[in-house]
Amino acid sequence: MSDADDAHAPSEIGEANAPPVEEKPYKIIFEANKCFGAGKCAEVSGNWEMDISTALARPKTYFFGEDDLEHNIRAAEACPAKKGEGIIHVVDRRTDEELAPNPHGDGTLSVDW
Repeated sequence: MSDADDAHAPSEIGEANAPPVEEKPYKIIFEANKCFGAGKCAEVSGNWEMDISTALARPKTYFFGEDDLEHNIRAAEACPAKKGEGIIHVVDRRTDEELAPNPHGDGTLSVDW
C-alpha cells in the first residue's frame, strides 16, 4: 500500500463538532503526540499557548477565519518538530488542502500517524 493509500483526508479529521465552513473556513490538525515544547508556535501566534502543566503547546481554537490565517500559518511554519516539517497543519476546509507547512509542496496532508 502506498503513502497515498494510507493518507487521511483532512475533512475526515475533527469535523464532528466543527462550525460551518462558511464561518470558519480554516482548521488546524495538530499532532500533539509529537510536540516537544519548543514554544515557537506561541512566539508567533496568539492562537497558541504553552500548557504549564505539560510544557507542551496547544491551540486555543482549531477552527478560524481569514483574520487568523496568517499567524496560524506562521505557527505551522515555525514549528521545529518532525525534523523541521512541523506538526501544526493549517488546512483549508473548502478544498482539503494543507496550506502550511506543506512540505510536499502539493497541498496534501503531511500528518505522520
